[in-house]
Amino acid sequence: MALEVTDSNFETIVLNSEKPVIVDFWAEWCGPCRAIAPFIEEISKEYEGRVVVAKCNVDNNPVVTKNMGIRNIPTVLYFKNGQVVDRHVGTGPKNTFISKLEKLL
Repeated sequence: MALEVTDSNFETIVLNSEKPVIVDFWAEWCGPCRAIAPFIEEISKEYEGRVVVAKCNVDNNPVVTKNMGIRNIPTVLYFKNGQVVDRHVGTGPKNTFISKLEKLL
């Protein structure tokens, strides 16, 4: 299951992770966010132990949202060694998210 990251734990969970991390920036009212949510959960199960999969609610976490430059949702950021190495804005098929993730492994 994807971890919930917040303004207070983002650094610990995402930036300090020794594993690659993907973070889904979303909001409850966002239809496209709900469309990709099942993919994100499936990826979290399929890559458990190899990748940290997290979700960040933009409405509840304005500091991280601003610091990461999130202007549209859904936005999925891909981190390696605490740095953003890729991003995907909007929806798409599950394999789009997986192909970006595979490049981090």
